[in-house]
Amino acid sequence: MSEAADRRAPTMADVAKVAGVSHQTVSRVLSDHPNVRESTRTRVREVIAELDYRPNQAARALVTKRSRTLGVVAANTTLYGPASILAGLEHAARDKGYLIATVSLDELSETALRKALEHLAAWGVEGGVVMTPHERTVTALLRLAAPFPIVTVEGGHDLDVPGVALDQYAGARMVTEHLLSLGHSSVWHVAGPREWLEAEGRFQGWRAALDDAGAPVPQYLSGDWSAASGYQAGKLLAAAHAGLDRASRPTAVFVANDHMALGVLRALREAGLRVPEDVAVAGFDGLPESDYFAPPLTTVRQDFAAIGRAGVELLLQRIEDPSTAPVHTTLPPELVVRSSTGAPAGR
Repeated sequence: MSEAADRRAPTMADVAKVAGVSHQTVSRVLSDHPNVRESTRTRVREVIAELDYRPNQAARALVTKRSRTLGVVAANTTLYGPASILAGLEHAARDKGYLIATVSLDELSETALRKALEHLAAWGVEGGVVMTPHERTVTALLRLAAPFPIVTVEGGHDLDVPGVALDQYAGARMVTEHLLSLGHSSVWHVAGPREWLEAEGRFQGWRAALDDAGAPVPQYLSGDWSAASGYQAGKLLAAAHAGLDRASRPTAVFVANDHMALGVLRALREAGLRVPEDVAVAGFDGLPESDYFAPPLTTVRQDFAAIGRAGVELLLQRIEDPSTAPVHTTLPPELVVRSSTGAPAGR
């Protein structure tokens, strides 16, 4: 057996012996207890690094009653937005010394949400983030008594529950107003599934921008967030462009996410329409690949890392003091203008 394989992992007792302090002092340093002299704290940390000592988190949890684990209830994590938010939460939790335990919802129902919360409670999580992008899960959360502190991400601002969300409405207004400012008489819309809160917020922002500008409001098209559904909507846009008179045909379209915008771009190209000369196209989400679409896509970028940090920080505050009034944090979007949007032909 090699020396490396035979060598046992250092223990807290080993750290205490080398540092010349008690076992309890090492424990206090590990838990950032204030009643430790700074010189002692520095010496213990040096020994921890020298021995490459790693605390047994399971044992610490038994002593401190803290699992250092946060739970996440998520849905549709195969989609870019939810997957990116989950990654943001995991990174933010790790930076704070926590692990993430995730339960994915098989269906959007109160029963599934209750079982997910019970599952996380059995794992001993200290608190949970519920990603509630659907109206049904928001309504269900309102009726459930959570077994630990809860915050919501991307939904739930209408509930008496702390939450973090991007300002979907403001982002949609921003991109619609950008298209109108280029000289388009109106802006068409390919909406996401209306039961999604993000889709509804983007729809309402688009509609409000047109109403405030006194612009005609075209009949919106629907998709399911996929590029395939965007492609089908793009074929309808191309047909409208060919069949309507010059004043009514679509010359600009705001698509509710970048994946659907990719499908729209392909359908327009196959129909012989130029982007942006014939139809300007803008998306939402800030997909990293959107800069490499043909042409590069104007989009509304979400800072998923910031969403994750805000969600974890809000949850940790809630764990420390569950009695505080619910805080709702709304983060601003960013408009990224690229060459898929421009003035209509002839201007």
